Amino acid sequence: MATNESQAAGAVLKDTPPTDGTPTVELRRAGKAYGNIRALHGVDLQVHPGKVTCVLGDNGAGKSTLIKIISGLHRHTEGEFLVDGEPVHFSTPREALDRGIATVYQDLATVPLMPVWRNFFLGSEMTKGAWPLRRLDIEKMKKTADEELRNMGIVLDDLEQPIGTLSGGQRQCVAIARAVYFGARVLILDEPTAALGVKQSGVVLKYIAAARDRGLGVIFITHNPHHAYMVGDHFSVLRLGTMELSAPRSEISLEELTNHMAGGAELAALKHELAQVSGVDVEELPEEEDLTASVAATSEGKS
Repeated sequence: MATNESQAAGAVLKDTPPTDGTPTVELRRAGKAYGNIRALHGVDLQVHPGKVTCVLGDNGAGKSTLIKIISGLHRHTEGEFLVDGEPVHFSTPREALDRGIATVYQDLATVPLMPVWRNFFLGSEMTKGAWPLRRLDIEKMKKTADEELRNMGIVLDDLEQPIGTLSGGQRQCVAIARAVYFGARVLILDEPTAALGVKQSGVVLKYIAAARDRGLGVIFITHNPHHAYMVGDHFSVLRLGTMELSAPRSEISLEELTNHMAGGAELAALKHELAQVSGVDVEELPEEEDLTASVAATSEGKS
């Protein structure tokens, strides 16, 4: 679906965000049930402008369900979902996008054989001329894409190259720049570094920080506590559909975050069980008190 130049040249949001410190996005005791299966329960989450909120969790923890609620793909079935302090019930991702909530999924929603500039405007192409002679404004789209990518620090020699020829990190960065250009105020990133090596992960983390510095609220979904701690301002850990940890950076160390992510209490119990099995040497493993100390300390801080 094409759009005219005035509509495509940056997003025009339907609502003016408040400036009194109200979170752009907030979940209050939110949850989602699929019939008798409760996928998410009692989740509290706040996303503020210019902050990176990291949501961590193992497979099956509820991260995907959380993304679907905030992005408008699924409605929450319990609790509250607020945008700019107002309760919302999105029916489609388009409604979420109209409120400035954009999601970059792992597949990036790109067409590998199309040029970079065409993917940048995919679904929101600039046009010129009057109907029925309206046509794509290719030069304007190329120039705009190049400017926006450079504003994010991404310099590509040839915007005509198929986006599939870019590295995984570069494609992630193009998707981030695209979301920023089209008016995202909250950017949800679904495991952007999961399939990348160390160097390319570093590239993506740099642009996450750049998006934060431009005033966006970023929700960084990941299972890697080291990546999260590099750019995160607030950390939330999901386990089996509930929020096990919610703490600002000032109140938690990387070691504590890693211990929560690894399930410190469960590991302590596992060590105790392994000690009862003949032939298993648990002497080299950390003491049970060491495994649970940081978990207990952080849990006390939450209460």
